[in-house]
Amino acid sequence: MMTSWAEPDDIRWILDTCQTWAIVGLADNPRRAAHGVARFLQQRGKRIVPVHPSAETVWGEPGYATLADIPFAVDCVDVFRRAGEAGQFADQAVDINAKAVWFQLDVVDADAFERATKAGLRMVMDRCPAIEWPRYA
Repeated sequence: MMTSWAEPDDIRWILDTCQTWAIVGLADNPRRAAHGVARFLQQRGKRIVPVHPSAETVWGEPGYATLADIPFAVDCVDVFRRAGEAGQFADQAVDINAKAVWFQLDVVDADAFERATKAGLRMVMDRCPAIEWPRYA
């Protein structure tokens, strides 16, 4: 059974509509899940934007220390952080006028979901775009 934070219409809309993905927690470390998911999205025509305190370049894309540092529009904020830290990035997604927020597997914050969706953003939690892609895109 699908939960309210993984609605098929929202998943499909985000995968279809969002072209620029800011990936929070993406550094140049091939052992981390964010590294592979970023490459997956990039190979499917999405622009990836690494967001990490070290602001490293990943897969040829320059990184930024924070979401607020990105000097262009972001469609989706994809969060690879623990649930206890993830909510602040949903709030920052609202602040930068993103269209959507995606929390990765095992990342659930019901309060952040409520804040982001009330602000008009689409949001998915506890899912991975690389896993959902074959089902929806």
